[in-house]
Amino acid sequence: MTNLPKIALGAWAWGNDGTFGGRLTAETLRPIFDKAMENGLNLWDTAYAYGMGTSEKVLADFLKDLPRDSYLVSDKFTPQCANTASPTAMKDMIEQQLALMALDRFDIYWIHNVWDAPKWTEELARYFEGKEQVPMLGVSNHDLAEIKQASEILQAHGLKLSAVQNHYSLLNRSSETSGILAYCQENDITFFSYMVLEQGALSGQYDTAHPMPAGSARAESYNPFLDQLEIMNKALRKVADKYGVGVAQIPVAWAIAKGTLPIIGVTKVRHVEDAVKAANVTLTAEEVGELERVADSLHLNVIRFWEKEMK
Repeated sequence: MTNLPKIALGAWAWGNDGTFGGRLTAETLRPIFDKAMENGLNLWDTAYAYGMGTSEKVLADFLKDLPRDSYLVSDKFTPQCANTASPTAMKDMIEQQLALMALDRFDIYWIHNVWDAPKWTEELARYFEGKEQVPMLGVSNHDLAEIKQASEILQAHGLKLSAVQNHYSLLNRSSETSGILAYCQENDITFFSYMVLEQGALSGQYDTAHPMPAGSARAESYNPFLDQLEIMNKALRKVADKYGVGVAQIPVAWAIAKGTLPIIGVTKVRHVEDAVKAANVTLTAEEVGELERVADSLHLNVIRFWEKEMK
């Protein structure tokens, strides 16, 4: 797919699963959606798992009156949400999601995680084999061997693995050191990087004096080492000042500079405005290298409970 924007917008938090604390409503999210579409950020990443359809329903309501070719939807098959005992589990979930979102097709469709992934990739391939309209097919949270296996399964059905989506940030470059990034670039696979801002930890908004909101899952993960994050954010601020942007734009610009397509979670209008600015920042190789040097020196483990370190 050649018409992808530089940045995708993630509707993970729109499912209100408690990760970000508080609750979001359609009324508070609508201006965010409108601002994004006004600025050409029209690729929306969602999943049934994000609030058991909540994220999809909210997004669908915003999309319903728009021309189908004006937006792109990325959705996922999450085996933990499917009736895996059914021989038609893949078909059932895809058609349930399409009905939920009142769509005739998805633009990108993923195997969400590695739970029994070869089986589900085979089912995905059988579902789309021979169909006139086939979305970009991708896998998420897979390591290199699992990615290669998925590619082989799809190829056997005349289909192509077109996308990989993994946690990738200045603080978690295991998809790079494992060779995944290089493999994707060599095989015309778009690498989607999620959590490039580490759920706000690399936004410059939080420090030892201003911790993440108590009670949220991200606070439990990042608040214990805010003192080290201050070192990273200081380095980010130095680069941000050079370009006249905020700290939050630099990790995103870094992800773009690395040849990836970052997925940015958006819960405020300013998040969209930040994404637009980030898409217009082109970092030098020297700046990329210095930011990585600082990040590597911190030796932080930000792998979350649902993930693994890539190899």
